[in-house]
Amino acid sequence: MRNPEVRIQVIDFLFTLPLWALAIVLNVWLMGFSLASLWCLRRWILPRYPQRERDALQDVLRGYTSQIINEAWPEQRQGRIPHTGVEWLDRFQAQLFVFEPASESQKILHAQTLAAYSHMVEARRLRLDAVNSGLPGVMWFVLLPGAMGCLLFSLFFPIEEPRFQAVLVAGVAGFVAMVLFVIVSLDRPFRGAMAIPADSYALIHDQLMKR
Repeated sequence: MRNPEVRIQVIDFLFTLPLWALAIVLNVWLMGFSLASLWCLRRWILPRYPQRERDALQDVLRGYTSQIINEAWPEQRQGRIPHTGVEWLDRFQAQLFVFEPASESQKILHAQTLAAYSHMVEARRLRLDAVNSGLPGVMWFVLLPGAMGCLLFSLFFPIEEPRFQAVLVAGVAGFVAMVLFVIVSLDRPFRGAMAIPADSYALIHDQLMKR
């Protein structure tokens, strides 16, 4: 019977506080409640790997990410397919498959890790397939002769002043050249000076995988 009275007294106490004190009390109370709840959730509810197995897998992922940044990406820029990453993935797979979950929470986390690993392998395969991908060769037989043909046809526009016609032809040729420049530069996503950088891998390696 005294619980409602206690609640009313607590509320009345809050109303008697100055606004700055009320703000501090509410922040401390709710922040403390949230952090304590988070600690309990991560401590007893959320599934976790044993520390030793987790550290071993993180070491392999750290080495694999470093290999992508320092070895695979430079090879891709040269149009070569990197193969060293297979060894790192084999090591990761061996450690992942040998682990035997000891509880239901570990079984759930292990299944999620296997699914994430499958996605990673698929993403790597797509990246390697894209190293030498580009427009079909027949497209270049259309683009290059077509560009030169358009420039030849532009010569038949009758302009009495030769200098004006030279400016027109040079301007059209320059525009067509820049269009072809963009196509060539972006045709191979992992090759050349316009290649996709490894910044995302470097960010993960620097912020999440350094001890």
